Order: sequence, then C-alpha cells, then structure tokens
Amino acid sequence: MTRSVQERWAPSSICFGCGPANERGLRIRSFEGEGGLVAEFVPEPHHEAFPGMLNGGILGALLDCHGNWTAAIAQMHARGLDAPPCCVTAEFAIGLKRPTPSDAPVRLVARVVEQSGDRALVEGQLTSAGHGKLCATLRGTFVVVQPGHPAFHRWG
Repeated sequence: MTRSVQERWAPSSICFGCGPANERGLRIRSFEGEGGLVAEFVPEPHHEAFPGMLNGGILGALLDCHGNWTAAIAQMHARGLDAPPCCVTAEFAIGLKRPTPSDAPVRLVARVVEQSGDRALVEGQLTSAGHGKLCATLRGTFVVVQPGHPAFHRWG
C-alpha cells in the first residue's frame, strides 16, 4: 500500500484530522497529485450533523489538515528539503456551498496559490465523490514554525 504524506512524514502524529496515530481521529491520507495534494475520505455515521449529511466542523477539519499538508509539501519542494517543515494554520476560511452527503466518500484537492518566505496561501475544494458536487472550499494561510514553537516537533 502506498503511504500518504502523513504516514511517511508524521507517523506518530496524534492530530485529530490527519494524525495516523490517533485511532479516534479522521486519519486523512493525502497524496501528491494534480499540482498539490489529493485525498479521499470515507465518512461514518458519527461524522454527521443530521441524518445523511456531514457535520460542517468535520469538513473544516478535513480541509484545514489537508491544506496544512499541502503547504508543508510545497515548502519542502521550494526549499529543496529532504522532509517537509512543520507548518501550522495561521488562518483559514471554509465556504460551505451545499450540504455534504455522508453516503459517499468526499474528495479533497488543494494547491498552493501563493508562497513567500515561511508562508503559503492554499486554496482547496471538497466534493462529494458519489454525487459529483462541490460542497465546500478552503482558503488558508499556513506558516512554517521555528524552534521554540509548541508545534515544532509534532511531526517527529
């Protein structure tokens, strides 16, 4: 099985959205492709806001973590590093376009649209794979953290 960026670079991460080591988390698996990162997430009933529809906070967590990893991988490539630097979310906005059905996987796609120094601006989309509809969008700024920041070693 191909390892996701999370499994490759942060196998012990306990992040709720993307940590492979968090058994109760969402455990998204992002892969390089389409000029950024792509992922598929299979919802479960406990992710619902009401019967048949995903909770907006779950959508936000998916897009936030996927966007953060998109920034980290872009920073790695731009800096010629052997591993992605640890990034955190500086700000993000989620646009909820329509209710997201929970009876089919969702597809996440994110790309860096602007990068300067330690910051990357990421835009992303979440679509219902089974219904072919755009359900949510992301626009977020993600920042590389330095030694001394509480998240500096979180991917180690």
